[in-house]
Amino acid sequence: MSTSIIVRDIDPGDKAWLRREARQVGLSMEELVRPLIHEQRTKTELRPKPSEAFVRHFGVDHGVDLPTPVRCGYRSLSLFSEGEE
Repeated sequence: MSTSIIVRDIDPGDKAWLRREARQVGLSMEELVRPLIHEQRTKTELRPKPSEAFVRHFGVDHGVDLPTPVRCGYRSLSLFSEGEE
């Protein structure tokens, strides 16, 4: 059972270049691209989310009280007390 990769809307010049590169090393275009896709996917999986990086650098362990999460993101902080507005 083989899986195939379908790339839509690729520039014809890029496709021709990819075909030439694959032919030079004796592989199909699919075999040439598959390791590149795997490498990019593993790099992406290892990258932390911005919120995780923020918590790691500015979290409670570092003396910063983070805003509490609400249903759609974070509650905005106000510089005024409720009675001063």
